[in-house]
Formats: sequence, C-alpha cells, structure tokens
Amino acid sequence: MAHDQNQAAEAVLDVEHPVLDHGFVRLVDYLGGDQRIVDAARVSYSGKEVKTFRRNKELINYLLKNHHTSPFEQVQLTFHVKLPIFVARQWIRHRTARVNEISGRYSVLRDEFYVPSPDAVRFQSKRNRQGGDDEEVPPETREQVLKTIMSEQESLYKSYEGRVEKDIARELARINLPLSIYTEWYWQIDLHNLFHFLKLRLDWHAQYEIRCYAEKMLEIARAVAPIAVDAFEEYELFAVTLSRTERAAVDALFAGDKARFDKLVAKMGKGEREEFEDKLKAE
Repeated sequence: MAHDQNQAAEAVLDVEHPVLDHGFVRLVDYLGGDQRIVDAARVSYSGKEVKTFRRNKELINYLLKNHHTSPFEQVQLTFHVKLPIFVARQWIRHRTARVNEISGRYSVLRDEFYVPSPDAVRFQSKRNRQGGDDEEVPPETREQVLKTIMSEQESLYKSYEGRVEKDIARELARINLPLSIYTEWYWQIDLHNLFHFLKLRLDWHAQYEIRCYAEKMLEIARAVAPIAVDAFEEYELFAVTLSRTERAAVDALFAGDKARFDKLVAKMGKGEREEFEDKLKAE
C-alpha cells in the first residue's frame, strides 16, 4: 500500500505556525490520514477497501461516535514545538506521546521569555481554582504586572549568563531560570491520543496559553485527516456528557415538569449546578 499523502498536509509540512510571542508549532512529519483509518477498520472484518468520500465519512463518524478508537492510532503526527516551560509542564502530563526536549545541561538557553499580552493578564477565577476570571483588570495593574515580569526575567537571565561566562556547569547555571523561558521539543503522537489531548486543552477550563497551542494543532490535524477532525468536533470536542441526575433533569425539562427539574437541580452542589448550566448553554 502506498504512503498516504494529501495536498493540504503537504502544504503545512515544515511550516512554523506562530503561537504566543516567541513560540510556534511545526508539523515535522505525518503517517497516514483518513484513508489509513478506514483501511485499518475494514481489514478487521473484510480486508476490502472502499475509497469513496461518503462511505469513508460514514465509517469514521461511526467509529468515533461509538468509541472504536484503535484505527485512529494508525495515524501519527510529529510536531516541533517551541513553548514556555510552564506550558510544557502542563503538556507533559499527557504521557501517550514520545518526546525529545532541548536540554539546558548541554545547550545555553536563549534569552527568550514569554510575556503575556495585556489582555492575558487576569484575576484569579472565583469559580475555577486553576484559571483566570473574565473580570477586566485595570490598565495600571496590567502595566505594573507586565513591567515586573519583564524586569525579573531580565535580571534572572543576566545572572544565568554570568554563571555561564564563569564556566559554571550548565546543569547548575540554569536552575534559577523562570518558568517563562522558552524550551523546544519534538512531540510524536497518534491521532486518537491527540484528540484526547485536544479535547482537554481546548476546553475553556484549560489555561489560555496552552489553548493557543491546541488551536494550532487542531488545524494542522485537520490538514492531515479532515474527515476524522470533523467527526472529532461533532462527537467529542463540542459534545456534552450528562450525569445521571443531569439526564433526569433534562428529561423533566422536555416533559415540562418544572417542579421535578427544580428539585433535581437543587440536589446538585454549587459547582455541579454551575457546570450543568454551562452545558445547557452550549451551542
């Protein structure tokens, strides 16, 4: 069987897609696409290949909707990513990829730090312990925060340079560098696990900076396997999962039984109730 190629994927291959102020995502290589998924699925029961867009789309939709995920593992993508270390430390929690990262033990790290845009300076969320709030931060507060961040970055990098110039071991010279300094890695993952990564990191609960990378990667994945990405958006990314109580509340809502709906919602905790309201608002 010939190596799967498509014009859209070839067009984005080796193209740096800028992210944040100094970062990027670049597709280094890919293996397979939509056709590889359907071929892998069909070989398990017939070995027959059917190469029509409509039949392929129907099969891929069926596979993803019913959680038959192994055919998606046949598609692999390798990314070159430049990202701040604090983003990398969130990212590396996804242990289903193969990673090679630049090492500060061998290389002198560059004077490149992530500085948030003024709009990205946020107060702590009152609802989400992990994230920021939508309340606007006063301009003078934003300016002071950014000024302090840049001043500290400059001071810490000068200290790092001084240790390197004194021939202090790089593995020791680097230890006080901040999490905002940029690192780089090669990150290889199959499409099934990439979808899992994207579902979590495109969620509004995820930190803004890692969402920016996830958005670029979704579009790159679309170039490689457009039918699969459409199915992912339909059945995973924008889908909503209901708990037993939430489902009962929705049933009551459709039945016009407001008293039962109110009773079920009242049983929910504050956080659960807020999440349920968000689900009902989803478009």
